[in-house]
Amino acid sequence: MTNTLFTFVLFLFSLFMPTLISSSPLQNPELVVQEVNRKINASVARRNLGYLSCGSGNPIDDCWRCDSKWEKNRQRLADCAIGFGKNAIGGRDGKIYIVNDANDDNPVNPKPGTLRHAVIQVEPLWIIFARDMVIKLKEELIMNSFKTIDGRGASVHIAGGPCITIQYVTNIIIHGINIHDCKQGGNAMVRDSPRHFGWRTISDGDGVSIFGGSHVWVDHCSLSNCKDGLIDAIHGSTAITISNNYMTHHDKVMLLGHSDSYTQDKNMQVTIAFNHFGEGLVQRMPRCRLGYFHVVNNDYTHWEMYAIGGSANPTINSQGNRFVAPNNRFSKEVTKYEDAAESKWKHWNWRSEGDLMVNGAFFTASGGGASSSYARASSLSARPSSLVGSITIAAGTLNCKKGSPC
Repeated sequence: MTNTLFTFVLFLFSLFMPTLISSSPLQNPELVVQEVNRKINASVARRNLGYLSCGSGNPIDDCWRCDSKWEKNRQRLADCAIGFGKNAIGGRDGKIYIVNDANDDNPVNPKPGTLRHAVIQVEPLWIIFARDMVIKLKEELIMNSFKTIDGRGASVHIAGGPCITIQYVTNIIIHGINIHDCKQGGNAMVRDSPRHFGWRTISDGDGVSIFGGSHVWVDHCSLSNCKDGLIDAIHGSTAITISNNYMTHHDKVMLLGHSDSYTQDKNMQVTIAFNHFGEGLVQRMPRCRLGYFHVVNNDYTHWEMYAIGGSANPTINSQGNRFVAPNNRFSKEVTKYEDAAESKWKHWNWRSEGDLMVNGAFFTASGGGASSSYARASSLSARPSSLVGSITIAAGTLNCKKGSPC
């Protein structure tokens, strides 16, 4: 059987897995599920099946990926967002800016044609790339409002230096970028607009740092191996969607909320949807504080400590996810309640609804399930967890070619 045919059979198997299990009484259902999970989450198979995404039930991808003229209709992507970040328009209403220079030699006076020159401009811009490139930033890339970084059609890596900072700005879209091996920066002057630059202290080393930002959408990026978090949102950030990303090889994956005492984060609303949390991850997928968090239709195929955790009474609404516990006997629990006694956390509203638990995974729910809390934490309708394999099959950066569906 050819590789293409074999992977296609696996894809169909994942779609009809519940039916196959119910009609095969001689097989152990959990073992069947484990075997399908193992195969469907193989990186090569996932990438080879990416073109089958159209009609998958992934509402973001089904909005734009079937368009063979996507390259001429790039800004249509901004109308495809879902969840709490659905109103993030990025640079939809601005001009196309083409990055043709991968250098970042001067963070104070960036050259036209560089990514830094593009993101600091005042007007809305939809930023694309002339060719494949690896951008090693000298300092944090401090973005201005109403910007889209769109890596479709090129292989773009932001790696080996400080990475992306979204600080006190709004309407940001980051799509189709490989973000990895991010380092700390700082103790340096950095420009954040055409008319202003200032002194930056030492940064955390996040892949994407959202600090007091709003209406932010991070979609179809591949993230790994950063100094601190892959994506962190703190200091009153809100209206955020993190979707279709492929995250691997990292410890503290995602922090949402600055500290237990920073009460402005009570207004934080974040949707985490259709992501693949893959090999080499340890914890914080995400770690939440104070706000409202919708974790929906994600594929969790690895964690070493826990998958979803939090402190300071966040509301966590976990729906339609697939949780595949590690093979060791110590880390089967999906959840971790941090920095509080059971007498306190048992009142926090954390629920699991329609999640698929594999290999002994279990979710410790809490709270009375107040409908008003979960209504605030809901941002889109969950699909059945049996479809997570097809919904997340193309998570991460896409291999988009001009003139054909992406």
